[in-house]
Amino acid sequence: MAINRAFIFLGPPGAGKGTQAKRIAKLCGVPHLSTGDMMRDAVSRGTDLGKVVGPIMQRGELVSDELVMKMIEERLAQPDCAAGCLFDGFPRTLPQSEGLDRILESKGFGKPVVVDLSVGEEKLLRRLTGRRTCGVGGEIYNVYDAPPKVDGICDNDGGKLVQRADDTAEVVKQRLAAYDRATKPLTEYYRRQGVLHVVDASASMDEVSRALGEIVKRAEGRNGHL
Repeated sequence: MAINRAFIFLGPPGAGKGTQAKRIAKLCGVPHLSTGDMMRDAVSRGTDLGKVVGPIMQRGELVSDELVMKMIEERLAQPDCAAGCLFDGFPRTLPQSEGLDRILESKGFGKPVVVDLSVGEEKLLRRLTGRRTCGVGGEIYNVYDAPPKVDGICDNDGGKLVQRADDTAEVVKQRLAAYDRATKPLTEYYRRQGVLHVVDASASMDEVSRALGEIVKRAEGRNGHL
């Protein structure tokens, strides 16, 4: 399906934007882009930008907005982005939003379609603090909503289920507060442009996918079949 548009998925930790982004990108036949993946790809391909970014990443330092935007411009020039793309968790700041707008305009994509996957704090806390991951196979459970058959043990391989250090209640609240501070200017920026769509991501995964599919169809002028 050729959408000839750029999509941006925003959403707090635990909103499911990564899962939904992969689904919708596959459905539309466009690349699912994250800045981390782009940086690693540029480094592995040995591009000029990759040679600059690689040492910065190895030192654990933040890559500047200027380099990130150059990386995105380089990535969008690749043939698989000709029909569109889907950004997952980017941009993160207002300057990045403005820079991305300029790049998209220059590539002929026009204004992006921006989706804010909205979930209340109570639901996010339940999702994140209840998350447990198998130490062997990486399967993910939730002690509240999708528990294993035996507490603390993976159903598939008997591996021990562990909680990520950043999924404790105290840390999750800090992460959510930081996200709110960083992204509120972004949502207002895109709302003023008339390109922001808010989706209730507290619904089931399939219900959220259906809502996103309707947004894609509208972006196509209702010519798509999802």
